[in-house]
Amino acid sequence: MTIADTLFWLSPELMLAGGAMALLIAGVFLGDASARHISTASIVLLIIALLTVVALNNGLRQDLFGGAFRIDAYSSFAKTLILAAAAIAILMSDRFIASEQLGRFEYPVLIVLAALGMLLMVSANDLIALYMGVETQSLALYILAAFNRDSRRSTEAGLKYFVLGALSSCMLLYGASLIYGFTGATNFAAIAESAAVQRENVGLVFGLAFLVAGLAFKVSAAPFHMWTPDVYEGAPTPVTAFFAAAPKLAAMALFARALVTPFPEIVDQWRPLIAILAVASMTVGAFSAIVQSNIKRLMAYSSIGHMGFALIGLAAGTANGVGSVLVYMAIYVVMTIGAFACILLMRRRGGMTEAIEDLSGLTRTNPGLAFAFTVLLFSLAGVPPTAGFFGKFFVFQAAVEADLVWLAIFGAVMSVISAYYYLRIIWIMWFNEPAPAFEREVGARLGMTAFGSAALLFPVLLIFIGPLVSAARNAAAALF
Repeated sequence: MTIADTLFWLSPELMLAGGAMALLIAGVFLGDASARHISTASIVLLIIALLTVVALNNGLRQDLFGGAFRIDAYSSFAKTLILAAAAIAILMSDRFIASEQLGRFEYPVLIVLAALGMLLMVSANDLIALYMGVETQSLALYILAAFNRDSRRSTEAGLKYFVLGALSSCMLLYGASLIYGFTGATNFAAIAESAAVQRENVGLVFGLAFLVAGLAFKVSAAPFHMWTPDVYEGAPTPVTAFFAAAPKLAAMALFARALVTPFPEIVDQWRPLIAILAVASMTVGAFSAIVQSNIKRLMAYSSIGHMGFALIGLAAGTANGVGSVLVYMAIYVVMTIGAFACILLMRRRGGMTEAIEDLSGLTRTNPGLAFAFTVLLFSLAGVPPTAGFFGKFFVFQAAVEADLVWLAIFGAVMSVISAYYYLRIIWIMWFNEPAPAFEREVGARLGMTAFGSAALLFPVLLIFIGPLVSAARNAAAALF
């Protein structure tokens, strides 16, 4: 493949890299007064990149830079969702940024750079490319977590995320070095050939375990979840919304490719690791969220639990299993963005509120918001016939097909337990005495995000489930 062909297939990433640098230079010369214009330009840039990804998705496989990166239906599916989530994250944050005096031009540029790292992650077909993508994303996310420099909680969140992120990078690099040492390769295809020959190699299994541990941190799977509650609570709420959606999707997509492509012949070696992570994540998420009084910390533990459910599909190690993970993550992104849009609407004259009790009697003070939040919470709980139910159904089905019936049963039990804290919020909104009303002037963008997300998950619009499942299965087939 010529250089021109390589640059052509890598054009979405090049757009984001060049666009981010141009916007950064513009911001330096124009100052923070240009923040809103740069936010709009960043959204346009992300949408153009998204349309380019869709246009380049011809169903064929393209290996770039000697196989270090792979463009296929799988990466295109994930990139489309990542870019959409990043654009919406910028779109829904303008009101918060303005009200909290955080209107600095670096904010949208950092999201664009994080999205660039995520696009590299989902296309990575080599251990070096994998690490490069992860760190490109992570460096931008560390800064975003501490973006509110005047807030002790925000700076503490950024510091915790950085320190623990460095630890996870060490584990990931150690695992990658062991895999390279015992296979003599960093390319996933070459690793697969070597791993097929030395299935019982203890050193290779140790390397795989450390690699899994490093990636588990990125999806905040237990027991590598310790950063999540503090970072979710301390970071500015729009940043938390972004953290909970796009990076989780990118990390889970990378997780699947990094296991299925280089280690298809030793699935029996890594399946128990993923099953243990799934069980631990579902358990921690289900029981820890019950005692939370802060809505952002509750959503943190909720995300840990949801990653556990997604890992059930990955543990299957089959095309249907990976397809179910993609379906689950697509639905999860919509649910999470909608839920955080509702949380951003929890604003009174004194500023943002985060206590769950502040939602008391919301049906009487703001029935529209209460209805949208109710639909989103029902979907997060997996109550039929919302979209969240179908996400869990597909991962459970994949587990049963892979003879992991016990894991599917455990997931169903944890789903019932986790439904308690979602239903508790619904009860508070519908049956408690009303708390002081939230502000109504919140901006059209935020309200549109909240109600649009709820509408996509509502039973009337479940006609989208069929095309989503079909697209996810086609994307997953590209890995096998």
